Amino acid sequence: MKKTAIVTGGTSGIGKAAALALMKNGFKVYELSRREKGIEGMHHISVDITDEKAVTSAIDEIIKAEERIDLLVNNAGFGISGAIEFTETEAAKRLFDVNFFGTVNVSRAVIPIMREQRSGRIINVSSVAAPVAIPFQAFYSATKAAVNKYTLALANEIRPYGVTVCAVQPGDIKTGFTGAREKFIEGDDVYSGRISRGVAQMEKDEQNGMEPEQIGNFIAKLALKKKVKPIYTVGLSYKLVTFLVKILPDSFQNYIVGQIYAK
Repeated sequence: MKKTAIVTGGTSGIGKAAALALMKNGFKVYELSRREKGIEGMHHISVDITDEKAVTSAIDEIIKAEERIDLLVNNAGFGISGAIEFTETEAAKRLFDVNFFGTVNVSRAVIPIMREQRSGRIINVSSVAAPVAIPFQAFYSATKAAVNKYTLALANEIRPYGVTVCAVQPGDIKTGFTGAREKFIEGDDVYSGRISRGVAQMEKDEQNGMEPEQIGNFIAKLALKKKVKPIYTVGLSYKLVTFLVKILPDSFQNYIVGQIYAK
């Protein structure tokens, strides 16, 4: 029998690449997103992951059809940019609702099933922006840092039941994520144009970044591994960045990041 996988936000970018890679590796893939139509060849369920009742209904539908869930990839998310001082609180809350609590909602619906099966894996898509606080994208960094800590705690909580959890930290990826970013440019004049310059540099880096298929294939490999580490960083240069963040004094590494994105 084919293993059953769920991928949130699987109609574009990393989610689509992961869903296709999982299909190639023999998984039956269910994709959850707000879009009305999904990708040909996979099962699409239109659902807002911030709606707990809608998520529960979607998972019930999958269980009714498949009787088990072997893999969950929490990928759905978006980004906002702007100065902390000028970013609307409601926008920041909406970001957390999708990037963090969306992950929580889907995981909460799936965990009891995996626990009763005594098997399953949850892969959360985080970001190098979690260990590296990006100026003018502070709230995005905060959501991904939250995902990392959630991943570490959850891994310990459900390990005794045969369920494993890990997070993947991509760096700059060339996807539609860049164009979909919500930009708050208020205060750019007050900040001497540093908001627009910092975001422009980030978007340039993204559009010169890795192809989403590289991350999708990596996620598929993690899905098939017997054992996983809690957190993975993809790409040699990004592995170096996350290593330096661990060993360098906070003041020094934060200064370097500021010279790149906050000049």
